[in-house]
Amino acid sequence: MTLKFLIALALAAAQGAACADDNMDKTWSTAAELGAITTTGNTSGTSVTGKIDARQELEDWSNQYIFSGFFKEDRTVDAFGDKHRTRSAERFETSAKAAYHLEDRDKKLFVLGSHVNDQFGAFTRYSSLSVGHSARWFRSRDKTLDIELGPGYFVGKRANGDVENGLTVRGAAVYRWQVSPTALFTQNLSVEKGTSNMHSQAETALSTKINGTMQMKAAFAARNDTNAPADKKSTDTQTSLTLVYSF
Repeated sequence: MTLKFLIALALAAAQGAACADDNMDKTWSTAAELGAITTTGNTSGTSVTGKIDARQELEDWSNQYIFSGFFKEDRTVDAFGDKHRTRSAERFETSAKAAYHLEDRDKKLFVLGSHVNDQFGAFTRYSSLSVGHSARWFRSRDKTLDIELGPGYFVGKRANGDVENGLTVRGAAVYRWQVSPTALFTQNLSVEKGTSNMHSQAETALSTKINGTMQMKAAFAARNDTNAPADKKSTDTQTSLTLVYSF
């Protein structure tokens, strides 16, 4: 059984959960964000980042679907006046998660499938499937902390062409702080530990409301692989300022 098939099962599970009860009111919330930077002069180039985060809350299930992308293209002029375009970043990521509420709605069982294409990363392709338990460890008037833990399996292709696969242990945390009625601080962290590599992602973000549906989001994100090829850096970072439309 290939990992792609397992991820397809995760997608099917999430979709099946979404359709579990046709008579049940379905509540969707979707956020689409986009940011772009264009530079001219001594240095010319364009970078674009975007993300769609769709969530569905049912009586027994919480489902989440995420698609994100980032690319950067530099434009240079050589000594002969010829113009060249060079793609220096190109990454696309998709994931689907289905979480089943236990008797205590702050506790869930989940299945998560994800796939990343990163043409310039330590892994050019990275697919994973994990299952586990999630719980809300802390809740106050304006703050929450959710923790996930469980086993998983991954298949990854390194930049040098080597293919790796194996079992992992995955942990994740999401911290949310409603700083004010119009400002939200979030911290996301996920770590997958395998036998030869530890793959981690983190994002720190501050979002402020512009109106009822629009937000401005400033974020810093980092991705790390502890066992990167010799010609690749182990950590990639991204600082972004995006507009977010919620509907």
